[in-house]
Amino acid sequence: MFSRTENFSQYIKLYPVVSIIIAINIIIHVVSLVPYLGNLIFIYGAGANYLISDGQWWRFITPMFLHAGFVHLLFNMFSLFLFGPELEKLTGKVRFLTLYFMAGLFGTVATFVLQDANYVHVGASGAIYGILGAFGGLVYYARNKLPQLSQIIVPIIIISIVMTFLTPNINITAHLTGLAVGFLIGLVFFKPKGKANVNWKNRKR
Repeated sequence: MFSRTENFSQYIKLYPVVSIIIAINIIIHVVSLVPYLGNLIFIYGAGANYLISDGQWWRFITPMFLHAGFVHLLFNMFSLFLFGPELEKLTGKVRFLTLYFMAGLFGTVATFVLQDANYVHVGASGAIYGILGAFGGLVYYARNKLPQLSQIIVPIIIISIVMTFLTPNINITAHLTGLAVGFLIGLVFFKPKGKANVNWKNRKR
């Protein structure tokens, strides 16, 4: 389910939303390496709580596209590259985009509410954890029909939570909030009954 065998053009064609999000993050990171311009991007885009308090509301969104170094970017984009396609396939483009942004947004909002005024953060981790949470919602309904998914996702979620607390300089609030929001949205998207819900029943094991 999470092994990627598509070539570059196939991947872009099959998973356009995931591809666009990855491309935007990479482009912004490359631009952020340009002297002076890069500083401006972080000055006006980082999730600085005291500046949000002053009315700079765009900072609820912009941190999702900024990363504190190449390793940070690589980890988040690889996770999106790996886990995003199957969720985009299951939910559709609009729902996937909705879930991704809602998880990221609420992660930033929770950080603003729960962290101190001087707290500053960047990264797409809240949105990435939202993807894992959505799969958790699917496992809640489909654990008997898709046991392999449960065997893969549950350990990944547990390990991700543990690593959140063990890794230094991590926005724990955004991670856990994104995971919870993704799970709740997943419960809505994957609920078996109702025309508006995603049909996962015909998925192969």
